[in-house]
Amino acid sequence: ARTEIPPPTPEQSAARDELAYGIVEELTHSVGPRQAGTDAEQKARDWAVQKLRAMGFDNVREESFLMPTWVRGEERAYITNGSVSAPEWIELSVTALGNSASTGEKPLRGQVAYFRTFDEFVGTGDDAVNGKIVFIDHDMSRTQDGSSYGYFGRARFQGPNIAAKKGALAIIVRSAGTADHDHPHTGNTNFEAGVTPIPAAAISNADADMILTDDIRYREIELILTPKNLGQTKSGNVIAEVTGTNAALPPVLIACHLDSWDLGTGAIDDASGCGIIAAAATHAQSGFGRPKRTIRLLWAGAEEVGIWGGKDYAEKHGAEPHALAMESDFGADRVWAVDFNLPESAKELQNSMTLQLALLGIVPRKDKAGGGADVGPIIAKQGLGVIDLQQDGTRYFDIHHNATDTFDRIDKEQLRQNVIAWTTVLKFVANYE
Repeated sequence: ARTEIPPPTPEQSAARDELAYGIVEELTHSVGPRQAGTDAEQKARDWAVQKLRAMGFDNVREESFLMPTWVRGEERAYITNGSVSAPEWIELSVTALGNSASTGEKPLRGQVAYFRTFDEFVGTGDDAVNGKIVFIDHDMSRTQDGSSYGYFGRARFQGPNIAAKKGALAIIVRSAGTADHDHPHTGNTNFEAGVTPIPAAAISNADADMILTDDIRYREIELILTPKNLGQTKSGNVIAEVTGTNAALPPVLIACHLDSWDLGTGAIDDASGCGIIAAAATHAQSGFGRPKRTIRLLWAGAEEVGIWGGKDYAEKHGAEPHALAMESDFGADRVWAVDFNLPESAKELQNSMTLQLALLGIVPRKDKAGGGADVGPIIAKQGLGVIDLQQDGTRYFDIHHNATDTFDRIDKEQLRQNVIAWTTVLKFVANYE
């Protein structure tokens, strides 16, 4: 008699995963940087549609929208050494922040107004800033959960707008990153309506350390930034599905973002997230075929510059019922914790998932799950259940938004552990009635 070999379970299938790693490799090598609203992001969407169809997903399509687009130009910065007897200009590693104004073709020069922290800067009078180039030295520390980004990142998020209102010529911030390498960290900043934007940039942490060896207050900075606003251009989301067997059950939405900043190739932010969710949705079908609920993938566009893709999804699909939302957008290192925000009626489901995740070394925290940026608008609109699989962010901000965000930073085994964790969760939630 022939013995039938049972098909692999979802977890067994995920434990041998090569899909996620392959997606990250293709997206970073074949497409490369994918700045929102540019031809490069369109190339990524074209690739994504073809890839997801080839993987067997259903209803694969692009959903386009328009958004304002900013692109960088020339970027140079110099600082005087502060010496009266032997003055010289020292070049700095600099990059413009998204939505920075241009200095024009001629260099902008001004005396430094130095602030040790963001709070010190906010508390100072306008006279200390007016007509000067602000430098905020707000040195970020590593945390496993990435919580330091919200605190130290304020210099980038809010600093330029405040500096403009105080009358500064320009602003330079220490990179909102944790590595001491010579690669500055970019990212968006915003100016309030009615506030005239000023040139805004970040310098590398290595350069920030170097220039503080002398008293920076008596030094000058020369800055050249020539970014441009292109007006309204096209971006878009890529949607794909694993069609469930029970059309009456609302779908599970899982998300990543397809766009990236342009300094690196967006491997950890967020090609890895797209690889993780696509692989997990594939493996979740192993052993028993299609799930009861549809699993819908959202590869969102234009996240980095204002969550345009997440907002567009909520606008276009806000009237459709959804059951649950999840997102992978914090790199590719191992999942170490899980947060839930589920109704009391799903307590049994939550307990079952907690037990299975504990076998992977993933434990629940007290924090309530909030979801990621791209699923945030639909969660807010519908009050969805949320599960957050928390990745280890200890080294994330060494790489995030700078030129080192490349494929070689991906740890294959840690990426695979993410896929196993996601597959475990999807197996439960997509078959829960």
